[in-house]
Amino acid sequence: MDIYLIKLILAHLIGDFFLQPNSWVKDKETKKLKSGKLYLHVAIHIVLIFIVFLSFDVWRAALSIGLLHLIIDACKALFQTKKNARILFFVDQVVHFSSIVFIWHLFYKGSIDISFLNHTNSWVIIAGALFLTMPTSILMRVIIAKWIPTNQPQSPQSLQSAGKYIGILERVLIFLFILTNHFEAVGFLLGAKSIFRFGDLKDAHDIKLTEYVLIGTLLSFGIAIGIAMLSLQYIS
Repeated sequence: MDIYLIKLILAHLIGDFFLQPNSWVKDKETKKLKSGKLYLHVAIHIVLIFIVFLSFDVWRAALSIGLLHLIIDACKALFQTKKNARILFFVDQVVHFSSIVFIWHLFYKGSIDISFLNHTNSWVIIAGALFLTMPTSILMRVIIAKWIPTNQPQSPQSLQSAGKYIGILERVLIFLFILTNHFEAVGFLLGAKSIFRFGDLKDAHDIKLTEYVLIGTLLSFGIAIGIAMLSLQYIS
């Protein structure tokens, strides 16, 4: 990756996540375009670009990114509500990084190499990882549906859809561990999950629930290992 792009990204990360207190964020959400913290935040981003480059010759790039940052943050402040706050956070960051790449390309003639998309290996990895997310969750739900304990009320302390997302994360991690030849990490992941699950199952005193969790865990791990091993056969 080009050194100029790395420095621009570094300046953004420091400015947005290290030098922006929560009080500033709340001030922008409340006062919107009248918030002084909004303009101070943008000024800090501009100064950070000068600092990471250790030069004032980047003033055009710094001011351009500062202006775009102001426009993006102003739009977010104007349109953000409690309902869309989470999605706007991700949209905001995607647009920020896109603007950084645009300025980098404009002033430093940078270009991102996407030739890896022409390789079979990349598509095998993408397909394998995607299969282990929602498709595998649906497949597992169908397979183990007949074993779901009917006498277990849903715990009020359980996060919504937490089990599904935990399963997706563990399968993707297993997939990456095996592709990078770190089989020992798979055992560590299984051991860590067993430790965290042990207390819940011990307190439940329910053999059916224990067996259900065990079937789900082994099936999830088994599918992830199988897909990873199959993917390795097609990666040259």
